[in-house]
Amino acid sequence: MLGFSTYAALLPELRDSWRLSNAEAGMVSGAFFAGYVGTVSLWTALTDRIDARRVYVAGSLLAAAGSAGFGWFAQGFASAALLQGLLGVGIAATYMPGLRLLSERLSGARQSRYVAFYTSFFGIGTAMSLAIAGLAAPRFGWQAAFVGSALGPLVAGTLVLLRIAPARENGSGEPLALVSLFPLAAWRRVLAIRACAGYTLGYVAHCIELFGSRGWMVAFLSYSAARQASAAFPWELPAIAAVINLLAVPASIFGNEVALRIGRRRWILLVMAASGASGLVVAAGAAWHWALVVLLLTGYSMLVMAESGTLTAGLVATAPGELRGAAMGLYSLAGFAGGMVGPVLFGAALDRAGGAGEAGAWLAGYAAIGAGCLVAPIVARIGLRSGN
Repeated sequence: MLGFSTYAALLPELRDSWRLSNAEAGMVSGAFFAGYVGTVSLWTALTDRIDARRVYVAGSLLAAAGSAGFGWFAQGFASAALLQGLLGVGIAATYMPGLRLLSERLSGARQSRYVAFYTSFFGIGTAMSLAIAGLAAPRFGWQAAFVGSALGPLVAGTLVLLRIAPARENGSGEPLALVSLFPLAAWRRVLAIRACAGYTLGYVAHCIELFGSRGWMVAFLSYSAARQASAAFPWELPAIAAVINLLAVPASIFGNEVALRIGRRRWILLVMAASGASGLVVAAGAAWHWALVVLLLTGYSMLVMAESGTLTAGLVATAPGELRGAAMGLYSLAGFAGGMVGPVLFGAALDRAGGAGEAGAWLAGYAAIGAGCLVAPIVARIGLRSGN
């Protein structure tokens, strides 16, 4: 995950250096998710056919190539988008295959709890990515930040290769060459299960807000720093973003524990409504004292993360065993498609509302990515009343 947020940490610098519009800067972020979405179903389907360790190691090599290649070759919008897409392809081959390696070795309450831990470590990786980029770029240049982050997936692939025992590969069924990128028949069966469909759609709304807010967090802090009247932020902005993301990690674990007690559906809808609303508060408070801005962003990030583990654990628990691979592939594809939309939607809203220097534009950006979470409780209530 070390390359995941390197671009987000350096977005303001690269946007200005390459003279990108906010929408174009968001599209570079979105290119990562395009690579992820375009291949995650293939990688997940392959874990039904071959040892997931092999898929994970291949993904680690591709992720390392995407990060290092960005540092060596990116010179503007097109090359940056291409290499972010390659990074997305690599992480697609590690995230869900890694989840499958974990979930197949656990069951019951332990499975739900450990899945929540696994998804929370996504946030730890994001925080480390921001921190390393924030430390490396001012001292060694932005190129070194990307090249250095390539070491992370190489270490990850080595750990999985050495520390997880090989599994017997499944040789039944269709040949590997015929494994489908988009197993539509299986997906129709998954979506016919109401709970699976609900968790998948909820994950879409969650990812739009999560990755839209993370992709623009450093840029928002930069805008807020320019609006400070009396006191400046005391640390490097990427380091602040890293700490905020790290503090949000326990929210996913804690949220899953609460959901096990009060019910997943109730918890998810409460948290989604709260996160969508709090994003608007963050935008409105950009000019407030830096300490309050950091506090608001931390609370917002915690709310955004609080239903993450619950959604994933719910999907894993409700998907039938024979459809679990297809369900996880569809879930990840749909969610990260939302992740692809989120940064672009935020950047386009900024441009549409007057640019990154306007207070109303940031309000529009956070409203755009939080709209799905805000309407989720309404949609769920209508569906419950109609029996759908």
